[in-house]
Amino acid sequence: MRSTGDGTAVGEGFPARGALARTSHQAAAEGAAAPAADLVGYRGPTACAAAGITYRQLDYWARTGLVEPSVRPAYGSGTQRLYSFRDVVVLKIVKRLLDTGVALQNIRTAVRHLSTSEAEDVARMTLMCDGATVYECTSPDEVVRLLQGGQGVFGIAVGVVWRDVEADLAQLHGERVDTGETLIGHNPADELARRRGNRAV
Repeated sequence: MRSTGDGTAVGEGFPARGALARTSHQAAAEGAAAPAADLVGYRGPTACAAAGITYRQLDYWARTGLVEPSVRPAYGSGTQRLYSFRDVVVLKIVKRLLDTGVALQNIRTAVRHLSTSEAEDVARMTLMCDGATVYECTSPDEVVRLLQGGQGVFGIAVGVVWRDVEADLAQLHGERVDTGETLIGHNPADELARRRGNRAV
């Protein structure tokens, strides 16, 4: 059990802080059948629609560094931010954490962790929150232990959010990073399956 917040976790086996950041690596691009996830970006309005946030929130979070677009930031007037699939997943999770009153400091820590973890680790992660501190649980046993400690109030199954965003983006427009081509109704590449496939080779 690891805490992604700065609060003290109560109970045996719940250290207050853990070494959360792990180096992520880019997966190799897929064949020509569909653009790899790394080659697809989503403009602000599309990211907002999939994450369930307003454009004002998106803009504020980008300007304050809470969730910045990893594909392409805005360079002055006239340029469009481009968000990756994972960025949109993080946006949706941030919205849920803010709605439940989690402290911004703890949300920033959680965002850094989600952004640097491997895709398959993120997809099986559950974030538990007691209203102040956010905890990462990677197994059902850890969720149960946290609940038994009287700390967990609600949980976010990141894999469920991942699939929800994937389904939403399949109905919206993406953009190829390399060519600028608009992808209408593009179903984002399954990053998790791709990475597993690449490891198996």
